[in-house]
Amino acid sequence: MNGPESLTEPVFSDRVLVNGTVTPLTLTSDGKLRWTENGQRLFSLEKQVLGYVIEGDEIRVKALVDKEHSICCFSGGGALVRKDFVFHPLHNDSKKLWCQHLRNYLDSLGRPKRLFVFVNPYGGNKTASKIFLDVVKPLFEDAEVQITLQETRRQLHAKEVVSTLDLTKYDGIVCVSGDGILVEVVNGLLGREDWSTAIKIPIGMIPGGTGNGMVKSTLASVGEPCTAANAVLAIIRGHKCSLDVATITQGGTKFFSVLMLAWGLVADIDIESERYRWMGSARIEFYALQRIIHMRKYDGHICFVPAAGFESYGEPTSYTGQAAAVTCDPSRLEQPVQIQQGYQGADIDLLNLDWRIINGPFVSIWLHNVPWGSETTLAAPDAKFSDGCLDLVLIKPCTKLSLLSLMTKLTSGEHIKSPDVMYIKVKAFILEPGQLVGEPAKGGIIDVDGEVLARGTGTYMCDRKALMTYDKLQITVHQV
Repeated sequence: MNGPESLTEPVFSDRVLVNGTVTPLTLTSDGKLRWTENGQRLFSLEKQVLGYVIEGDEIRVKALVDKEHSICCFSGGGALVRKDFVFHPLHNDSKKLWCQHLRNYLDSLGRPKRLFVFVNPYGGNKTASKIFLDVVKPLFEDAEVQITLQETRRQLHAKEVVSTLDLTKYDGIVCVSGDGILVEVVNGLLGREDWSTAIKIPIGMIPGGTGNGMVKSTLASVGEPCTAANAVLAIIRGHKCSLDVATITQGGTKFFSVLMLAWGLVADIDIESERYRWMGSARIEFYALQRIIHMRKYDGHICFVPAAGFESYGEPTSYTGQAAAVTCDPSRLEQPVQIQQGYQGADIDLLNLDWRIINGPFVSIWLHNVPWGSETTLAAPDAKFSDGCLDLVLIKPCTKLSLLSLMTKLTSGEHIKSPDVMYIKVKAFILEPGQLVGEPAKGGIIDVDGEVLARGTGTYMCDRKALMTYDKLQITVHQV
């Protein structure tokens, strides 16, 4: 080993037994545990080590390492496996000192000690419970993290639990699920009287659903694969990042979104493919092909406030609503009403902004808060976690071949380069959804974070009650 690693100061060093051989073992000031066994070996307490236990005269260090590189703290990005390192201090005083130094360093990292864990046993392919038992629980136990488990039993159950949960008992909330439980947790936290404090509690995601767009986005941002083990390790290490919240308003109804809103093609695929859930994740590709072959176009209007650099998109809209073609009238925007309970949305002067309008028809309207819509869909490659903007992906009417071509590029994010796609960053947004072109008796579906927000007439399961009506809604972004 050479370079900067060899220059770090030792905190404690002693000779110990490793597999029956006496070898020097050193803990360095930057948290590296170094010893010699068939060549020099290295553990990073911060990056790899979960915890340790005392077994008689031995100390067992529990770690999570790259499978391909075994014990090496600088690989990253590979499949993770549990790996134990057992050593036997030669003296009892040495054992006490090793335990003391290991504990002091691990405690200095500020890792979570108590977590409230939601498991959604019904999401995706119903694998979340198995993921929890096989991966999540053992790793948290290795890291000495105390967990309180709550399986969700119905829709909005997580929101109900979080709305009254004593948050002082926990260092964070973890969701072993798809994106839906995360959204429920955020809405539950923002609906509390103490929302301004409650929303600061860290929320961890472990992939256990169909889409897993949020956990894919967070892990991809640091170059890690989207696996349960990588997600658990990130939570144990206490990694955090800020995230914008979008407030969707219609009349007196509000909903808080953290992932995406879709209307048109993407929403139709996401929701209507539910009838093929028995196919697993293949249902998305199968139904997407059907929707491309039988392309739908929707009338409607969108208004938006462009972020810096996107002012040339759309046409200026009237503030008085006198122009007949302009139905998105910012003078009728709903300003937040301040009441005591719960977060009411972004504090933005919506009237005095540079609103732009684009009239339909549209094939798809897609608003994204994070880059990935699912583990395989890089919907908004330029999206940032906390930039005060949403990324608008608008698909214009085009040929079926062009639509098929751009849809095949969603995995790489190259779809945004298509001439049939408009990609804009916006600071506020109004959607006025219309009817299906050629079938005025049929509307569309508005999908938020994988759940139906509103259904038009004649849509899939249109008899089911939705949170909002199929009518104008507005979206503002706030860095909570």
